[in-house]
Amino acid sequence: MNIADIRTDYARAALDEEHTDADAVRQFTRWWDEAMSAQVREANAMTLATADADGRPAARTVLLKGYDERGFVFFTNYLSRKGRELEANPRACLLFFWPELERQVRIDGSVQRASEAESDEYFRSRPLTSRIGAWASPQSEVIASKAWLLARAAEMGLRHGVAPTRPPYWGGYRLTPAAIEFWQGRPSRLHDRLLYTRSDRGWDRARLAP
Repeated sequence: MNIADIRTDYARAALDEEHTDADAVRQFTRWWDEAMSAQVREANAMTLATADADGRPAARTVLLKGYDERGFVFFTNYLSRKGRELEANPRACLLFFWPELERQVRIDGSVQRASEAESDEYFRSRPLTSRIGAWASPQSEVIASKAWLLARAAEMGLRHGVAPTRPPYWGGYRLTPAAIEFWQGRPSRLHDRLLYTRSDRGWDRARLAP
């Protein structure tokens, strides 16, 4: 099949101002709850886009691990490429794509590290193998081989036992949203797009052309 011929016509739902919440985070909760009810696979998977100090962009998929009115939280190695980019340029964009619901959510904002207590709490909740993996992997660095990584994981398992503490270079980030866009696929590519922008009044809402 020709790549140019691949297309989907969306018609599952509409997104109207009168049926959305005036608060962007509460509207996200509505859609999140619907994604959970629809059993969207890995609904918490989101693209994280960053840029370095020179403006060179990068994107990768990470997992949302919590959110509230303060922002959206994910965890990673602070020394990874994304960690270094966020240190140099602490702004980012998150993108959720839920094809089962024909929806996207894009979130732009500033990023700060989560508290050490929050990072410690989440780290303790991870499976043991994931906690060992955080010690074993020099994330984003060139390594000699897969065998080296497996040997490193075995070494860290022996060194840290069944209750490894959080590595000092690993923890959470919170993106505080300045803007949240809700996208609902519609027929004929006339998609619904509502953009919420944070202001002194709370959230301003506007419709964007598709």
